[in-house]
Amino acid sequence: MAPNKENLAAVLYGINDMRLENREVPKPGDHDVLLRMGQVGICGSDVSYLTKGRIGHFIVEDPMVLGHEASGTVVECGAKVTKLKPGDRVAIEPGVPCRRCNFCKSGRYNLCKTVFFCATPPDHGNLCRYYVHDADFCFKLPDHVSLEEGAFLEPLSVGVHAARRAGVTLGSRVLVCGAGPIGLVSMMAARSMGATHICCTDICEKKLAFAKSQGADSTVLVTPSSSSSDLAAAVTEQMGGRQPDVSIECCGAESSIKLAIQATESGGVVVLVGMGPPEVKVPLVDAAIREVDIRGIFRYVNCYPLSLELIASGRVDVKPLITHRFTLAEAQKAFDTARTGEGGPIKIMIDCEK
Repeated sequence: MAPNKENLAAVLYGINDMRLENREVPKPGDHDVLLRMGQVGICGSDVSYLTKGRIGHFIVEDPMVLGHEASGTVVECGAKVTKLKPGDRVAIEPGVPCRRCNFCKSGRYNLCKTVFFCATPPDHGNLCRYYVHDADFCFKLPDHVSLEEGAFLEPLSVGVHAARRAGVTLGSRVLVCGAGPIGLVSMMAARSMGATHICCTDICEKKLAFAKSQGADSTVLVTPSSSSSDLAAAVTEQMGGRQPDVSIECCGAESSIKLAIQATESGGVVVLVGMGPPEVKVPLVDAAIREVDIRGIFRYVNCYPLSLELIASGRVDVKPLITHRFTLAEAQKAFDTARTGEGGPIKIMIDCEK
């Protein structure tokens, strides 16, 4: 299983300037593993960096290898790695924190200010043939879990973290705003945690139909003429006359955040997952006087083990969400598909072994 000299990588040089180039095969440190990359999914953040060159204050200033939704096979272990061995297939949690700050020591390592995170400037990602990662953040896959499913642990972990932050439990009524990949995995996570009614909203009827096929109990179509109060009433009607006690907002659009707040039952929780404009106008007083808690999430924390259990046990099936597949050599075509939406992609996977 010794690596050959080719380490083809998808490198972002600037806006709409992604190049395939060979890079040196990295060497693992004492606590690292060298991985032969298997599957890497395309995330909306990858597309944003490609088309805009930035997300918020994260700006692409130097060439950066893309990719962070990933899985691979261990090729070589560092001298002090004891829990993995060559040949193990693993899912890669892309964030490696410092482990020393107060956030890390209190268990909220996703808020670590010096975290390394794949494909977030200036940190390189793993859309390449070979990649080195901290062994502690590589999770061994059971034999019956595919590398594609392993790569899907990353977006699923976002949904798990959102559902945890929202306090979803047995009997929860949940509104999911947005039926894209993150909305879908949030819906799946909420269902696994005991939600008994899940309503999804979106501007696309096709996406809503797919959400219904994957377990949404009801859907509401958002149109340009829809007011947030009318949509909130429609959600209540779809839920049998009861408001959701949890709303998970996965769009980031101002109108969608407003809907999530207005639709949520007094005393409930709104979780903001979608990344939209840096400032939005929302009905905060309405939330305040009804004691609707508004909570943000940033990536995820301690969610990979549970996400793996959900997939391995069959409680969550992410395979239907994978709609398009490309080889690493076809990375440009894969990103064009993600950027244009041609063919209605939900999740695009890139095979790095081909």
